[in-house]
Amino acid sequence: MTRVCLVGDPEVNLQYELLSRETSREALATYDLERPFENALAVRTVSIGAAVSLLNDLDWYLTRFVDEALVQEPSVSETEWLSRSLATELRNGDLEAGDTGEFCKIYGLERPEEPDVDQGDETADGPENAPTRPRLVEPLYVRRTDGELPEYDLRDVADTLIVRLTEAEHSP
Repeated sequence: MTRVCLVGDPEVNLQYELLSRETSREALATYDLERPFENALAVRTVSIGAAVSLLNDLDWYLTRFVDEALVQEPSVSETEWLSRSLATELRNGDLEAGDTGEFCKIYGLERPEEPDVDQGDETADGPENAPTRPRLVEPLYVRRTDGELPEYDLRDVADTLIVRLTEAEHSP
């Protein structure tokens, strides 16, 4: 199954913005929503075509509330994501899966500290709702050379997330 992940603008509550509006709520109604990262929503679709179609249906909302729309297609990579533009090119047949790995951006993944309820580290909704999802931080734009990506070195992070890009996205 192909995954779609929408990473929200830090200034907005993405889940609220998408589910409070009738059109986007209806577009997402048939999917099980997941929250893989802080201020992000993800769904599973049947194909890269369905993923791109969903993103096209949500375009008005993506422009206003989303920083990043990502697609993960297992036939391309089990671990790396694709930018929306790259997923669209693959769906349209403009690129082959093997031609997608050269240009990338690597996000750092920061894992928040576990809330210390004894010290009062809880949200207004209680300790069970304190944020525990990883947060995407500072992307590093890189180019794969000899099949290898450079290490993420912008800050000390728990893990990384790799997003494959089109050449135009890599060097705007």
